[in-house]
Amino acid sequence: MRMKNLILMLAFILTVNLFPQEKLLMEEAQKIYEEVKRNFAPDKRTAMFDIKLTMEKDSIILEGETNLEEAKNELVDQLTKAGYNLKDEVELLPAKELGDNIFGVVNLSVANIRAKSEHSSELVTQALLGSPVKVYKKNRGWYLIQTTDDYLGWVDDDGIELMNKSSFDDWNKTKKVIYTRIFGMSYSEKDKHSIPVSDVVAGDLFVKLEEENQYIKVMYPDGRIAYLEANEAKDYKSWLSSLKINSDNIISTAKSLMGLPYLWGGTSVKGVDCSGYTKTVFFLNGILLPRDASQQAHVGELIETKDGFDNLLPGDLLFFGSKETEDKPERIIHVGIYIGNMEFIHSSGRVKINSLDRSKENFSEYRFNTFVKAKRILTSIGKNGVKLVQKELLNQ
Repeated sequence: MRMKNLILMLAFILTVNLFPQEKLLMEEAQKIYEEVKRNFAPDKRTAMFDIKLTMEKDSIILEGETNLEEAKNELVDQLTKAGYNLKDEVELLPAKELGDNIFGVVNLSVANIRAKSEHSSELVTQALLGSPVKVYKKNRGWYLIQTTDDYLGWVDDDGIELMNKSSFDDWNKTKKVIYTRIFGMSYSEKDKHSIPVSDVVAGDLFVKLEEENQYIKVMYPDGRIAYLEANEAKDYKSWLSSLKINSDNIISTAKSLMGLPYLWGGTSVKGVDCSGYTKTVFFLNGILLPRDASQQAHVGELIETKDGFDNLLPGDLLFFGSKETEDKPERIIHVGIYIGNMEFIHSSGRVKINSLDRSKENFSEYRFNTFVKAKRILTSIGKNGVKLVQKELLNQ
């Protein structure tokens, strides 16, 4: 009995001594994981790197999912070099259940993209008809997708048309038209009094089939045939080449959306949040901006505003929130477009114009007090994170 008790005591001592060692090993492994995540996927809005590390005997088990193969390989390499035995059970997206259908094209005038795979979930962004998306996995009747601005979210199965590589390439090669009016309808016949096929908004893309009798015959991604009034749409390539990117056109587009209601997650003329508004205005002028205000604040050329607003030019983006301090980092929560004369246009409740001049009736003290910085976009086209809407957009 004494021998048995001695053995049990020794086993207990060894186990107790092991726990701190295992804890230390896990802490070091977790540090490696966090460093890789920080380097490859610092923004969960645009990258998935959801991996859990657990220890089993003398091995670390990697579980979870990611759409970043390079990041996963880097994590495995670093952990292996550090001397860990690994069991790699990470799923690399797209999910195998999708088969070859890992491409998609938005099939509604505006597709609502949500944080979770349910209609009651938060709206995080939107995508326009004809926009390409990457498809990563399916949950019931929902698909996890990534838009052309890299934003991730869930869309229901009516929102996109799934495609394999061949059908996606065929779609890309077809001639397109872009809808250029703010709102409109597509029709079942060459008659605006015929039954509508669907609503249409500015920026929607269709396959062009033929044009006659003041109508353009078009095709949706799912094969539906419709007719657009010819004066409401343009050949996509011609539209791109005809764009004159300047402050006058930016301001003109911005003002054409006056009164549009604020919609959290909105990036279309059906409703916009603050950054969805600036993104839409610049997109309709051939410029691609990141999705959120905090992301847009990192592109373009920083303008000196320490001594006031004299250096601002129409078309500059104004960012609001809280400035960096010794205790807290900079926080951007709102964005607007400077239109000159100390005024800016933005989506706040609705699209409206406010002033930074205390003497003006439309002065906003709140925005004045929370102004952080300004960025110039029009001098950074093709650099500093500012991208053009290219003819090859659908192939990206």
